[in-house]
Amino acid sequence: MDRTRLGAWTTLGLAVLHALSALLSGVSVELVGLALAVNAAAAASAVWLLRRPDRNRWPLTAWTAGFFGWHATGLVTLAGLVTTELDAVFTVASDARLSMLYQAVLTTAAAFAVHFLLPRPAGRP
Repeated sequence: MDRTRLGAWTTLGLAVLHALSALLSGVSVELVGLALAVNAAAAASAVWLLRRPDRNRWPLTAWTAGFFGWHATGLVTLAGLVTTELDAVFTVASDARLSMLYQAVLTTAAAFAVHFLLPRPAGRP
């Protein structure tokens, strides 16, 4: 499996996991709807890239970078490094440590997906 496909599959996994956590989190209906719409768009971009890997990967890279930024913000918010007043949005479990673990895992996965999706210099596999 080449790096582009690996990045697309990682992003698809991120979108599915994030959609499931949004459905199970118990936040407002508006936020769940927004999360599902964003995740559906990212999943569609991943599927399109998987079906036609020779096409432009930048839309999926942008979605994945957005996931990275969102979960990195959630991680530093839950860690208390910044105050965003979005603690309720970033909390996915009753235990703060589990929510921080969730944010850390998704931040790391998104970072790797962006790395896999970015173009490589000519002559490198």
